[in-house]
Amino acid sequence: MMKNRSIIFLISVFVVCCGAVYGQAVPGVIVNYAPAHSMKYIGSPSLAVLPNGDYVASNDYFGPQSAEWQQAITRVFTSSDKGKTWRFLSEINGAFWSSLFVHNGALYLLGPDRHHGTVLIRKSVDGGETWTQPTNKENGVLLTGEFHCAPMPVIVYQGRLWRPMEAAHGPILKWGKRYGAMVMSAPVDADLLDARSWSTSSIMYYDSTYLNGNFGGWLEGNFVVDKNGQMWDMLRVDDRSSLSEKAAMVALSPDGRQASFNPETGFIPFDGGSKKFVIRYDSVSQYYYTLTNSIPEKYRKQYPDLNPASFRNVLMFRRSKDLLHWQDVRVILEHPDVLKHGFQYVDWLFEGEDIIFLSRTAFFDGKEDAHNNHDANFLTFHRIKDFRKLK
Repeated sequence: MMKNRSIIFLISVFVVCCGAVYGQAVPGVIVNYAPAHSMKYIGSPSLAVLPNGDYVASNDYFGPQSAEWQQAITRVFTSSDKGKTWRFLSEINGAFWSSLFVHNGALYLLGPDRHHGTVLIRKSVDGGETWTQPTNKENGVLLTGEFHCAPMPVIVYQGRLWRPMEAAHGPILKWGKRYGAMVMSAPVDADLLDARSWSTSSIMYYDSTYLNGNFGGWLEGNFVVDKNGQMWDMLRVDDRSSLSEKAAMVALSPDGRQASFNPETGFIPFDGGSKKFVIRYDSVSQYYYTLTNSIPEKYRKQYPDLNPASFRNVLMFRRSKDLLHWQDVRVILEHPDVLKHGFQYVDWLFEGEDIIFLSRTAFFDGKEDAHNNHDANFLTFHRIKDFRKLK
């Protein structure tokens, strides 16, 4: 442990020093860094705010030199000055694609233990420095088998916690086609470490007939509730037939047990929908908001044949009154290089008049580019001030 902490300290010093040299080039505040040549890439940003106001951030590592297929590594960081500076807190063995969230004063981390792994939940009562270790179904082992997700929000609604997930075991064991949409939930007063506290919806599996045969799969769903009280799992959609991106809206029954989908109406136009996005509702403005990797026309013309999921160099702030019709508000981050730069897998929160967010950022580090726009070398923190006033 002391050796690992020493290594982390040296990396942190390197990041701070690099930030002083090229901090104006890399947008935001650098939380973590992994050089491209390490072949360990920054993944799965997740962000939480503790009851005392401290921020907690996490990321995992993927890539050929990572342990993503065995027992993935997640690192946890904290900031006590509203994101201006960050320090390393802990390293977790066996956490991938995992969400941080705060409930009843405690910090939790929920996600698979590896790429397509068993779903685990851990609890920390000291702000993320130490964590429970899942050992059985009474102590954090929630779902055994093969599962997929991203660090999606855990939402409280109607006395329950809700968290989307994808089953990853069929019917075709290929990316996208193996993912079935589902949602987990548990009572707000339950022991969240006990698997018996959690229920799962039915699973909506891949259907090759959707989108006139162009459906490549859905994944990384959001739990959202519309203004009529209908619960939805709103998912990223893989469709490589055009650059007109979509999202899918899978309906949930009032008890959360049954998922259903209408392929005629369930796919909606959604710029950025072929990449991970997070949707949250703001009760003050009565808008739903999101940050997406939209594809402006100038980049469509530059790369007309590129897979839409490969455009990650623009981060767009968007809003909607009804979840169905979305409008662009403002470009938040942009780099002219499509292939080597990206601001992606953004996790974000409301904080008063502001939005705070983490980005899995692929960016030139002063010596070398990121491996590509997908394989990020930075975890960066950002703030959107007075977001309701943006037009």
